Amino acid sequence: MSSTTRTLATALFGAATVAAHGYVSNIVINGVNYPGYDVTKIPYMSESEKPDLIAWSSGATDLGFVAPDAYTSGDIICHKNSTNAAGFAEVAAGDSIFLQWNTWPESHKGPVIDYLASCEGDCSTVDKASLKFFKIDQVGLVDGTSVPGIYGSDELLDNSNGWLVQIPADVAPGNYVLRHELIALHSAGTEGGAQNYPQCFSLKVTGSGSESPAGTLGTELYTSTEDGIVFNIYQSVASYPVPGPTVIAGASAVAQSTSAIQSTGAATVGAAAVETSPAAVATSAAASSAAATTEAATSEATSVQAVASETAAATTTAAAAEPTSTKTSCRKKRAARALRARSVKA
Repeated sequence: MSSTTRTLATALFGAATVAAHGYVSNIVINGVNYPGYDVTKIPYMSESEKPDLIAWSSGATDLGFVAPDAYTSGDIICHKNSTNAAGFAEVAAGDSIFLQWNTWPESHKGPVIDYLASCEGDCSTVDKASLKFFKIDQVGLVDGTSVPGIYGSDELLDNSNGWLVQIPADVAPGNYVLRHELIALHSAGTEGGAQNYPQCFSLKVTGSGSESPAGTLGTELYTSTEDGIVFNIYQSVASYPVPGPTVIAGASAVAQSTSAIQSTGAATVGAAAVETSPAAVATSAAASSAAATTEAATSEATSVQAVASETAAATTTAAAAEPTSTKTSCRKKRAARALRARSVKA
């Protein structure tokens, strides 16, 4: 594709989708649905009206992105002017979390990346600049036989605008921030053109794991000139270098599927009691003096009466409580997108 044609294709796609950048509208953990931070509504509420969420806030009311020139600023950590979530949700190490985007532009191809960072205490008060993130999954180029190729973002689209990420089974129990990110590469052929869309969520991870991987400060995850941030998707490529640190040992992306919503959940507000694994007790004086605690009693799950239509269609299944595979329809969807991409290129 010539540079002129590529520029035209980018402009056409951009004009159609400039207002369509999304955000994570729902988080589903073991069938329990937690609302995300609705950046189109919550910033305009009074303080008394704002809900307590597990999602960190965002100041990107224009549904915009973090540009490479902000990689050394706090905006890259959890999005523009992001502040701590008031609450958290509990998840067991080894379980998966479904992250439902309200929408995502097809033209914004690129990797999907997930990180965890230990809060070393209460995630509602942690200084985000101190969080050190370790990568737990990444999906970059899936198929480069066509131009502009199939990327992680295409798998997200195939999965009803949702992404399934697994918490590593051997990670030590504690309070963590999950950093979920899409990087759009449609304008990344030149330096400064990549678009980052990070989203953060506060979790209490339970289990008996003992691994506490070293991490990287959010402001040091990427550079504006590294391969994968500067990358031309409008050429035939056999591989794509996903930016950032490597995925930790024992972690990987899982097969994508949606998650059925069985009940609604509310963020737990207050310092999370951190369970301590036997291995951590043996190696940490602080841990050995802390009593492991458990939650009091769980309330009976209540049936979801209504979910926003755009989310319900994406995250619920007709009657199944188990995740539903989307692989059957993926090939047809990708073929249709490839045809549209070829017509634009032509």
